[in-house]
Amino acid sequence: MRTPENKKKEENLQGESRQNQPPSMAARPGGLDERDLVLRAKEGDENAFEKLVEKYDRRVLSLAFSYTRNSDDAKDIYQDTLIRAFRSIKNFEMRSEFSTWLYRIATNVCLSFKSNQSRDVVMFRRTTWRREESDDEIVHVDPPVADNAERDFMRAELAKQIEKAMQLLSPMQRLVFTMKHYEGYKLREIATFMKCTEGTVKKHLFVAVRRLQGELKGVYE
Repeated sequence: MRTPENKKKEENLQGESRQNQPPSMAARPGGLDERDLVLRAKEGDENAFEKLVEKYDRRVLSLAFSYTRNSDDAKDIYQDTLIRAFRSIKNFEMRSEFSTWLYRIATNVCLSFKSNQSRDVVMFRRTTWRREESDDEIVHVDPPVADNAERDFMRAELAKQIEKAMQLLSPMQRLVFTMKHYEGYKLREIATFMKCTEGTVKKHLFVAVRRLQGELKGVYE
């Protein structure tokens, strides 16, 4: 039977236990918050670093694949990004979100990446493009075709033309176009990741769109 005295002792012990917990653990019983994970990762805690990147690594891989159009190259960029992040996280000053810092590393890796070998290009599903007069947006539409076989053939052929045209862009133009039209980032987000102004991003995007329009002009008209 719990006497009032025993009950009071239990409450005192529970209170002491809560006071001895780290603040983040007391506030979040399910585990550490992101700031705590960053602090632990900065001290070399590999498990904390893994938990951090689990939230964002799919977007890093998606960006890498959209930029390279090749699964093997994308994996190389992904691995290089995480390795660089782990090696340099001790220098992360936490002036931005961890995700922003990680994506900055990913964009730098993309810009400096050179494929080490000739690989088969993985064709993407999006097909023809047209320009909307408002702000040079590129949208994707299916070509009018008679049946699925013809449509698939035209998509494959157009994908080759698009990939060829994309290769003519500078690394910066290609990356900005990829982040905007394939990954769906806003211009201000791209500018943040690349540490530049929105005006610079718009300039690269405008040139990329114009270049692609010129290279693809007349395709399937």
